[in-house]
Amino acid sequence: MIWAAWWAAQAREREEAGLVRTLRPRPADDPTTDLAGNDYLGLSRDPRVVEAAAAAARTWGVGAGASRLVTGTLAVHAELEAELAAWTGQPAALVCSTGYHANLALVTALADPSTFVVSDAHVHASLIDAVRLARARVAVVPHGDVDAVRRALATHADQAPGGRALVLVESVYSVLGDAAPLVALADVAAAYGALLVVDEAHGLGVHGPGLVAAAGLGGQPHVVLTATLSKALGAQGGAVLGPVALVEHLVNRARPFIFDTGLAPTSTAGALAALRVARDEPWHADRVRARMAALAAALGVPPAAGAVLSVPMPSPHAALAAQADLRERGVRVGCFRPPSVPDGVARLRVTASAGVADAAWDQALAELARVVGAAREAA
Repeated sequence: MIWAAWWAAQAREREEAGLVRTLRPRPADDPTTDLAGNDYLGLSRDPRVVEAAAAAARTWGVGAGASRLVTGTLAVHAELEAELAAWTGQPAALVCSTGYHANLALVTALADPSTFVVSDAHVHASLIDAVRLARARVAVVPHGDVDAVRRALATHADQAPGGRALVLVESVYSVLGDAAPLVALADVAAAYGALLVVDEAHGLGVHGPGLVAAAGLGGQPHVVLTATLSKALGAQGGAVLGPVALVEHLVNRARPFIFDTGLAPTSTAGALAALRVARDEPWHADRVRARMAALAAALGVPPAAGAVLSVPMPSPHAALAAQADLRERGVRVGCFRPPSVPDGVARLRVTASAGVADAAWDQALAELARVVGAAREAA
């Protein structure tokens, strides 16, 4: 069989390159200290968040029951959208079933083959896929290079005066953990009539209402946001935030939104409860940032702007070995390997979660320093 032979060849290539990925189901009572997940503020198991999700299931059932444009828009969706918009300083919000869908919905509804897209080299796969689906003309610019963005937009303005343009960035990048120069990017976008799209997946919650709001850019008509509800808010889903006219356009034109079942009421209500906790109890975010500083110091790398620290490793095999060693010691960490890393460097991915108890955190920090140090010495 042709396909069987191809699958086998692909498997051999992955094995030789140290790029095999496997699914590892975890039990509910797993004793391992989890420093791999995205529950940055530790809210997914907060009793208030859990009860809100359970109450929504009792009220609405476990699913939305239809697409948002049929009967799948529930009162709890509208409530979450209103509070998300108010918290981030945006005029309106639209909730989608995932953060991935939020990026797909936004870009594919705004861009087409006549649109010019300037994309930072390190943006998330969902934004890359969105541009491909839109079949837009794209310029991928070096990571964090504002001058490269300016040059790309200037060239587009000369070649297509009055043409539409998007600039795609993240507020905090998931691999290197660095923050985007949002004010400079917003100024460049405004100068050329472009729309700056900022993915706040790793900024929202860890930095309160996000880095766009912190930069004083909330509500600017040329700056729009996407976000996930599955990281700092500990739930599931995504959102697009920006002008009312943008949200109205997405409701009418965004295929990933129109043809998808609405976000489940359990996740919607859970995200709403988590938003209120994050907004009213900023100490959760303070704890993440303090732990990030301690983690970076212990491992001898610069601290990240978000909740995830990337620790460079000598090779994909070394990263996998360190991950396995830590698992044996009761600590779960993630592992970045090509093609998930834009620069091709394998890394351990360690989350400075606020939800880990102090004693477990201290023990995990000691084990991390020991294992990473050993890997560096061996290299």
